[in-house]
Amino acid sequence: MAASIAEIIVLCLIVDWLFRRFHLPGLVGMLLVGVVLGPYALDYLDPDLLSIGADLRLIALLVILLRAGFALQRRTLHEVGRRVLLLAFIPAICEGAVITLAAYRILDFTWLEAALLGSVIAAVSPAVIVPSMLHYNKVRKGTEKAIPTMVMAASSVDDVFVIVVYTGLLGLYTGHTTAMVWQVVSVPVSLVLGIGAGLGIGWLLCHHFDRFNPRATKRVLLIIAIAIMLVRVEHLLQGWIPFAGLVSAMAIGFVILEKREHAAHEISAKLAKIWVFAEIILFALVGAQVSLAVMWQSGLAGLVIILFGLSARALGAAACLAASNLNASERVFVIVSFMPKATVQAAIGAGPLLAMQVAGQPTAAGEIILAIAVLSIVLTAPLGAWAISFLGERVLKQEDPYPQPAQS
Repeated sequence: MAASIAEIIVLCLIVDWLFRRFHLPGLVGMLLVGVVLGPYALDYLDPDLLSIGADLRLIALLVILLRAGFALQRRTLHEVGRRVLLLAFIPAICEGAVITLAAYRILDFTWLEAALLGSVIAAVSPAVIVPSMLHYNKVRKGTEKAIPTMVMAASSVDDVFVIVVYTGLLGLYTGHTTAMVWQVVSVPVSLVLGIGAGLGIGWLLCHHFDRFNPRATKRVLLIIAIAIMLVRVEHLLQGWIPFAGLVSAMAIGFVILEKREHAAHEISAKLAKIWVFAEIILFALVGAQVSLAVMWQSGLAGLVIILFGLSARALGAAACLAASNLNASERVFVIVSFMPKATVQAAIGAGPLLAMQVAGQPTAAGEIILAIAVLSIVLTAPLGAWAISFLGERVLKQEDPYPQPAQS
């Protein structure tokens, strides 16, 4: 397994450099490395590495969400808070609803099977979006209107919302008739409890750091470990108490940035270094899950459904931005930023199929859901990453870090 990790690192670093030379996002190359080395192509990766792939992807996802949390300032969130809430829910609802209708009509799914497909595809990928927004925050492009912060926060909450809905639909499909009502009620509750727990833990960590003053590296390791345990708590409480572990992890960084800004910047810098490795592992292992044969099986119908969904998401995002202070080009950038699919689809795409197998039900619908989930990754992750990079450099306004005083 160690040899497979070493080979992935070397190949991804080389491909990342080559793609950047041609002004393409490096993560696209990392995805391709995973596809080529994965079990559906050369089958070169160690099976032991693939068996722990879900855990490694979770850790990498937590690293990027923690980085997002350490970039969310209260003042900035206050400016864009209403738009964050709208963008976190409305585009996902629009996309999921249109995919549900399209799948019911085109694929001859039942309404519940179609809704399952909609919930799998509707989530965006913070692993694609957040690194780009952190970059624009760092170079102060679009920061005057808080565009990177708005996109980061909304995309992260979008994921939590969609995963909660997906869990409820899957429970309803497998016979838990009260699951959907419970999940609808639990969406706001899980977010509130998650944010509250994260704020409390962040406050306790601030006092711990003041008293014991551990080195920045130890602080980072402690925060990552707590974030992993929060996700574990979410799983343990599932069905009993709704709790959003991913949002809770983000809230930790928000509190530390608010209370101990210098310490927050040190931790954020360490997380940025860890992300160099985590990014490679995340996208290579996501790529390794991509079966080109399964993707091909979804055919033209899958492509049409994905495009319908993306169009609905774009219209929903445009409606959310209608009364904002963004100009037309900036609105297009925000809309495009909510297009990439990757991490969530890789994590839950096979869930319906596995549930159908366990329940002894026909699996044809689950196989199609998986195929379309894979197709959405291949179609939107590379194109979305490239479009965010291309438009961001040309559309987002460079904020002057040293504004001139007004002339009297």
